[in-house]
Amino acid sequence: MDHDRDYDYADLGLVAGLEIHQQLDTATKLFCSCPTARREPAESTRRFTRYLHPTRSELGEIDDAALEESRVEREFEYLAFDTTCLVEEDDEPPARLDEEALEVALEIAALLDMDVVDAVQVMRKIVVDGSNTTGFQRSSLVATDGEIATSEGPVGITDMLLEEESAQRVEETDEGVRWGLDRLGIPLVEIGTGPDIRSPEQAREAAERIGMLLRSTGKVKRGLGTIRQDVNVSIADGARIELKGVQSLDDIDDIVRLEAHRQVRLLELRDDLQERDAHVGDTQDVTEVFADTESGVIAGASAVMAVPLYGFDGIVGAEIQPDRRLGTELSDHAKRHGAGGIFHTDELPAYGVTEAEVADLRDAVGAGAEDAVAIVAASRDVAEQSIEAVAERAAVALEGVPEETRDANEDGTSRYLRPLPGAARMYPETDVPPVEPDPSEVETPELLTEKVERYQEEYRLDAGLAEQVAYGRRMPVFEEAVDRGIDPTTAATMLESTITELRRDDVPVENLTDDHLLDVLALVEAGDLAKEGIGEVLTVLAEQPDLPADEAVEEAGLSGVDEAEVREAVAEVVERNAGQVEAEGMGAFSALMGEAMGALRGKADGEVVSDVLREEIQKRA
Repeated sequence: MDHDRDYDYADLGLVAGLEIHQQLDTATKLFCSCPTARREPAESTRRFTRYLHPTRSELGEIDDAALEESRVEREFEYLAFDTTCLVEEDDEPPARLDEEALEVALEIAALLDMDVVDAVQVMRKIVVDGSNTTGFQRSSLVATDGEIATSEGPVGITDMLLEEESAQRVEETDEGVRWGLDRLGIPLVEIGTGPDIRSPEQAREAAERIGMLLRSTGKVKRGLGTIRQDVNVSIADGARIELKGVQSLDDIDDIVRLEAHRQVRLLELRDDLQERDAHVGDTQDVTEVFADTESGVIAGASAVMAVPLYGFDGIVGAEIQPDRRLGTELSDHAKRHGAGGIFHTDELPAYGVTEAEVADLRDAVGAGAEDAVAIVAASRDVAEQSIEAVAERAAVALEGVPEETRDANEDGTSRYLRPLPGAARMYPETDVPPVEPDPSEVETPELLTEKVERYQEEYRLDAGLAEQVAYGRRMPVFEEAVDRGIDPTTAATMLESTITELRRDDVPVENLTDDHLLDVLALVEAGDLAKEGIGEVLTVLAEQPDLPADEAVEEAGLSGVDEAEVREAVAEVVERNAGQVEAEGMGAFSALMGEAMGALRGKADGEVVSDVLREEIQKRA
């Protein structure tokens, strides 16, 4: 399969939109006073379990996505921490909407040129996959009708919602899923674009622009998992597909490109199937066909169910994305009902299944040479449910592209997740009163692009360092440092160079807090620590986070030295290298400077050492 086809996306009728979810860096969660810091599962102090079921909307409807989730009976186990409260456990009503989170949301709305609503009303969105203890997510519309610019034209921002983050999936268990409650309730903005994106490149550019605007607030969380992109993609004659969980901005164009290709391939396969007058037969029990099989997977199952796919020969194995086939799509649906996957005749004999067994299978279901057969081997209940799901998905292949929600894979491909959600999943939250926001009290943040220019002009940082600082996760620390009168170059170098070097040396820099960094910079500014000793002191603080910065200086053996001690150390270096000094004069400066700094081990400022060394060399020359 040529998945690198050079498509004309205008002719293809590509339409795409983005939903960007960004965690806010607030002190407390959206509906309680618990901190927003993440925890390790091993730090949990207790556990509890829940079973969740869908509820009807105010109109008596049940959402299709919630209904499918509920068909798989699962136990959800939650890891609670010493910071977990009754709101997070759904044992107490939520508090009022967090004011800090709403203020950040209003700043983002201003950057996106959006109209803020008159009243922020909290709604409940049904979610029964276990990611919320309540069985729903609280969400509220904050602003509408914004716009961003891209090189291929404007992209509308239809809405921005403020909502609570879901729990973190820790692992699958034999009974269901284990979740961590440390992430649940962190404030999150969801920004949705209009269907204005017409190419994979424009999708990436739009996402990068929105990401830059979000980071411009200095009040969003950074790092893996703190921002997620959902991408909606369709082509002419295709269907709207929601691709969930895109972690990296760099992946968006590939994901759009591969989804467009998947839809093209499904439409091509539909045409082939219709030409063959293909159809899906009834599911059948074929356990007896494999009574003496040597296939380990099948032999270990209590039932084998099959569905004949008349006219599907060669098509079940047809590739629709890199290393993904129509059979993979069928398998995804079987897995949703507990099966490990499927076997089909386009890939058999294999996996211990013999040619004779394939022939007997075809005979058992009345399949000829032009037909395919798919089977599921599992417990009887799982096998029956799974093969029905396979049959339903195979029938949809005769129609083209099904609307659905899919999960983005790391390689840019995707797999089936659930049906598209509908309006039946939303209803009002009566425990939280509405809030009337006042956007006039919010200042529009400076854009990161503007910060880069200002850092160069105002602080004399070079272009590269200015951009690193402005776009870096520690930009707010830099701003605080220069506000306190700390030298901008010293602060920028420490935040973007020194810490990076320490990380490469496996120093646990994730233990360094903003206060650690500001305290160290303050010591340098006060003359109590030479710039050359910053790395050693930060290493001590990273390994002993509870230590005050001034004690870390002593621990590192870097308590300051006076000029007399500097002169004594430098004089010894010059004396040891007297021959070189007499022969080269100031030409020996660079070599001796390194030796002198090494002798002083970062206890003295480089400029002071430099001045003293020049004087000592001149005495000898």
